[in-house]
Amino acid sequence: MGPAVPIRCPKCGREHAYAPPSYPCACGAPVAPAVCRDAAPEPVTDRTWAEAWITARCAACGHEGHWPRPELDCSCGTVLGVPVVGAGAEATADEGAGREGGAGDAARSGVPPGHPSHIPLPRTAPRPRPAFRPVTIRDARDAVTVAALYLRWLGYLDTRSASRRPPSGSRIAARGMLAQVEPALRPTTSRDVECLWLTALTEAGDTPVACAFFSLSGYTSGARTRADSLGVPLFTMDATGTPQPVNGAAYELVATGA
Repeated sequence: MGPAVPIRCPKCGREHAYAPPSYPCACGAPVAPAVCRDAAPEPVTDRTWAEAWITARCAACGHEGHWPRPELDCSCGTVLGVPVVGAGAEATADEGAGREGGAGDAARSGVPPGHPSHIPLPRTAPRPRPAFRPVTIRDARDAVTVAALYLRWLGYLDTRSASRRPPSGSRIAARGMLAQVEPALRPTTSRDVECLWLTALTEAGDTPVACAFFSLSGYTSGARTRADSLGVPLFTMDATGTPQPVNGAAYELVATGA
């Protein structure tokens, strides 16, 4: 986490010591946004996908990624949007640990020195990744955030909201990947899996597009059978915020990455 800064709630006047959370870059270094001390936080009422993300640069490798916009829950019930430095919210690794951790982790994990973090190693020698850092899931928005972070952890760095919305849940697009997140309190069905697979197939064009499903309530037996026949990776999620693979395609995706 980044250094704590004082944040005062404009609704009740309470002051909080807030430390922005850090997230793992693809190179393994932690990235935390720099909080703007001169700007006052604003209550969050309505959210859009664009407003929920910031662009932050990893100080270890220089990669610019999209990360959840920092928020603070005040005890009075107000959710505060924490202002960050710069329009792009350029961030640094925690107290130099990112530089040391990124290079050190690469050396310890066997990544060749000087190998660009955004270019994966051959399939025969998948690039080792640091452990995924979970984010607690409290609502549907958190579920989408976790799925997006997990896809980046797998190597799909340029995640964004998909242009075509599904009948239920949300979809996340990245280069070569289309993922669906289903937070509904019902098991995902074979029809849900087929719709995602068909959408990925129609959007592929000349570039193959893989797809993956993230569900909070699991899958019906028919959905698992259909996913196996189509090669669609299935993941479950719970409040701990760590997606778990539930079929062979998901385990293979975790092993190989993007």
